[in-house]
Amino acid sequence: MRIPKEEIQAVLFDLDGTLVDSMWMWGQIDVEYLGRYGIALPPQLQKEIEGMSFSETAVYFKETFRLPDSLEEIKAEWNRMAYEKYRYQVPVKPYAREYLEELRGRGIPMGIATSNSRQLVDAVLEGQGLAGYFASVRTACEVAAGKPAPDIYLRVAEDLGVEPRHCLVFEDVPAGIQAGKNAGMWVCSVYDRWAADAEEEKRRLADDFIMDYRQVLEKQEGTK
Repeated sequence: MRIPKEEIQAVLFDLDGTLVDSMWMWGQIDVEYLGRYGIALPPQLQKEIEGMSFSETAVYFKETFRLPDSLEEIKAEWNRMAYEKYRYQVPVKPYAREYLEELRGRGIPMGIATSNSRQLVDAVLEGQGLAGYFASVRTACEVAAGKPAPDIYLRVAEDLGVEPRHCLVFEDVPAGIQAGKNAGMWVCSVYDRWAADAEEEKRRLADDFIMDYRQVLEKQEGTK
């Protein structure tokens, strides 16, 4: 990696599309959910809500599509529709588990900074046996603004007791990359097929880019 290993004292991960392969299911959920109100899925919806917290997304849906449900009802229904998939079907991204083990072996603290709901985050971390790796797990609903604002990454860095300039962030979408950079952190972009159309932008915004975590492991081996 082009990021100096000696500078890194903590590693922070986005969740969806970065640590776990979950973006495939949200398009289906959005189609089903909006279809109940006779609304077709706008082609640019995912780009419009990119980086928003779970709560901010609910506000966007309610105002944009003039939904009759309350914000709490909207979020509860999304949690209900997605929970089983997160608990039992969403897989870890290739070689991510091996990289987490490598970091733990070096004593590097890790955290998660996600735009998702706490219920779904806990579901996939427990389902995949990943919860024990992370000293801090925060959702953007816990801070003032979602990505690309730096709030969520700064909160996790504070939890870990590490200065932002010594943190490495892994992200899969431009808004998340910008959040990490706005926080003053190193950022490595991770390939995700659902964000493949933004790859050029991601490479431009981030300090480095990987197709999967095997590349990080190989580069770590090469520096020993």
